[in-house]
Amino acid sequence: MPHAPHRLRDHLLDPSGGLVYHLRAARHRHRLWAPFHASVAGWLADWQPGRRELLIVGPSAGYALPDGFFTRFAQVTALEPDPLARWLLRRRADAAQLRFDRLDCLAAPDGLARLAARYPDAAILFSNVLGQLDAPVESWSALLARHLASHAWASYHDVISTAALPARNAPCTVCTVETLDATLTRFWTDRELEVTDHRSFRLGGRGPFRYAVWAIAPHRNHLVEWAEHPAPTSP
Repeated sequence: MPHAPHRLRDHLLDPSGGLVYHLRAARHRHRLWAPFHASVAGWLADWQPGRRELLIVGPSAGYALPDGFFTRFAQVTALEPDPLARWLLRRRADAAQLRFDRLDCLAAPDGLARLAARYPDAAILFSNVLGQLDAPVESWSALLARHLASHAWASYHDVISTAALPARNAPCTVCTVETLDATLTRFWTDRELEVTDHRSFRLGGRGPFRYAVWAIAPHRNHLVEWAEHPAPTSP
């Protein structure tokens, strides 16, 4: 039977997730990843979307989500293709209100439109996923602006990855308009920095933006951006 174009397929082996990611987490989450996870916890604590329902896209096993985060919402729905990650998410202490959907909202040009229609009242959290996947058309910023303008949403996502160690690790908030190179110099002082560009810089186009370095492995560092969009207020 052919695969339905908007149904999320299971993925257990993936270059940026699946078993490889779980093995990394088992090794690094309590030490090497701890500073980055503290930054995510701070971002999520400050995020007050004003919604009782949460839709979370790509949470994996929720390693970066602080304990008790799901209890802030009356209902939590996750879109997660990794069956092992779903199994682990169900076993979180705060997972009583958690359920799963199989909507694939990221592969097709109208995926975010379908997401918006299915969850009109939910706050949406993209959990380090948009920087891992190319937009099916245009850019993620354009698709978010077109299809989720009426939703409260937030995203943390990879901006660049590099083997170079940062000169500074302190997270920062950028309120002014600046280039990617200018943001990188806040952390790296190398004049010739070799990076992989994840094409997600200043996602959504509105600030302020927050940044933190994630040392995902001893010789692999990611710059992660936090962006959020509030739901429009009623007149």
